[in-house]
Amino acid sequence: MSEALDDAALDRLFRAARSIHAFKDIPVADATLSSLYDLLKWGPTAFNAQPARFVFLRSPAAKARLLPSLSSGNREKTSKAPVTAIVAYDSHFFDHLAEQFPSAPVKELFTGNAPLAETTAFRNGTLQGAYLLIAARALGLAVGPMSGFNPAAVDAEFFPDGRYKTNFLVNLGYADDSEPRPRGPRLAFDEVAQIL
Repeated sequence: MSEALDDAALDRLFRAARSIHAFKDIPVADATLSSLYDLLKWGPTAFNAQPARFVFLRSPAAKARLLPSLSSGNREKTSKAPVTAIVAYDSHFFDHLAEQFPSAPVKELFTGNAPLAETTAFRNGTLQGAYLLIAARALGLAVGPMSGFNPAAVDAEFFPDGRYKTNFLVNLGYADDSEPRPRGPRLAFDEVAQIL
């Protein structure tokens, strides 16, 4: 674990990768989605809480339930993507902590502190969503993460009991690079970071 990945791997995960808006008409197999989760689940979360929950929308009927919640600019590309993942988080993630983090009784930190539970679920669920993006790229999938949608409407449609909360959406598939968009520039180290 002490050796850096080679340049080809780093390019695939970060430097040459970009958000994709068009996908080839190739299905993403169930086994690939299962492998995707089996990889991303190893990313660290506080207290091993693993609050993220994923709903993979592939069928036209499932996509039809999502499309009214999207901004107009996200509807067409989402309807054409082989899969759209709803990245959500479980507001009662702490119900699993006895099994996930048996070394200490940490459930009580969250059961009586709703703001701490919400912050922890959102922060660590977001981490797991980022792990999904990287794991998908590692498996040869292209990703198109999105925020342009109405979270309350998605929650009402897919999580009506209120326990899960939508964080963001990700279109998944195999990139159609026939009309690539130019990649946006990135800020330099000195503009965003300091070493003290």
